[in-house]
Amino acid sequence: MSSRKKLQNPRTQAARVIAGVMDGQSLNQALPPALERVDPKDRGLLQELCYGTLRHTPRLLTLLQQLLSKPLRKKDGDVQALLLVGLYQLTYTRVPAHAAVAETVEGTRHLKKNWASGMANAVLRRYQREAESLATHLDTAAALSHPPWLYEKISQQWPKQAGAIVAANNTPPPMTLRVNALRTNREAYLSRLAEQGIEGKACRYSAWGITLEQPCDVRELPGFEHGDISVQDEAAQFAAPLLAAAGGERVLDACAAPGGKACHILELQPELSELVAMDIEEPRLARVRDNLDRLQLSATVLCGDAAAPPDSLERGGFDRILVDAPCSASGVIRRHPDVKTLRRPADLDTFAAQQQAILQGLWPLLRPGGLLVYATCSIFREENDAVVADFLEQEPGARGLHADAPWGEATLHGRQALPDPAGADGLYYAVLEKTG
Repeated sequence: MSSRKKLQNPRTQAARVIAGVMDGQSLNQALPPALERVDPKDRGLLQELCYGTLRHTPRLLTLLQQLLSKPLRKKDGDVQALLLVGLYQLTYTRVPAHAAVAETVEGTRHLKKNWASGMANAVLRRYQREAESLATHLDTAAALSHPPWLYEKISQQWPKQAGAIVAANNTPPPMTLRVNALRTNREAYLSRLAEQGIEGKACRYSAWGITLEQPCDVRELPGFEHGDISVQDEAAQFAAPLLAAAGGERVLDACAAPGGKACHILELQPELSELVAMDIEEPRLARVRDNLDRLQLSATVLCGDAAAPPDSLERGGFDRILVDAPCSASGVIRRHPDVKTLRRPADLDTFAAQQQAILQGLWPLLRPGGLLVYATCSIFREENDAVVADFLEQEPGARGLHADAPWGEATLHGRQALPDPAGADGLYYAVLEKTG
């Protein structure tokens, strides 16, 4: 059998990916194997179907529940996911309606669920007729494609900004670049992009950031392979300036993968005594090494747990520490739409405990007078100001510093960038000094 005959239908693969996410897998786990199973020309479609359907799953699932005469069995999660893909195409894409219906019906056969073909046809045909009426029965959270707990928390903690945050969460993210200050500058690189017919504009706050009008393959970007630029959201570019490392200092990036912030630190301060890029998972460090190699930068790459650092990292041995802590990813939902399906309210407390353990584990490694920058890609107090407040209460030798910056919202202990539909992701930063 030829390899081409083994290639699978992208809509069927999308259904399997989404069913996997609804069963607890992350999109990062479920999607890559599926991409290998479809024709290369269909990979863009597969990604669009997965990301788009998951972005709107809270709304689509509520609509589907209205359309079904009875719930599907758990073992038919793939059929449910296929119907969500069909509804997504009918609602949010330019796929002709007849094609969306026909491909969904055909998908039931690819799933070897022939019994579902008539049901799929009836459900999607009814949706075409009654879409407006069905939408009137959605509550506010479902209408805005958010699970109730997430919408309520956003509205409670960020009442004035909730509309923009929700809009950003439902919008594909922009593609933002970081110019390598060791090799070029933003104005020169913008000119190179224009010569290639690629439209971009300077970011509002990052002096190294460029946002493209349209995302593109990195291989189309001039100088990418030689390290002239990297792909990095504007809010992530705020970390290195806040850390403000000086020549001759030792820096620890304690949760470094995939290495974007570590590389930016080295680009801004090439005269460091040493930068240690650590991550708890060895496979993730491959990305760190790849980025360092492409950018022709040097760092010590180490596998270790920030909550219980390896003995090789000496106490008081670092002038600067960056903690990009694991979190709910509530500030980067547009990049990780599976968050809407996977996260639960209790997860915030779980992450907060983990974040506190990481701060306690790393603090002894910082020298007196040194700075620690605590960062998350969350917009919720439970993982941000509340964690910092608890840490400051427990550590009399820690002092919070005011993060003076033109971006974001000032909070009690730090600064919060909020998701912007046309701009940066939602990241939180706090700067802590070790006083003695």
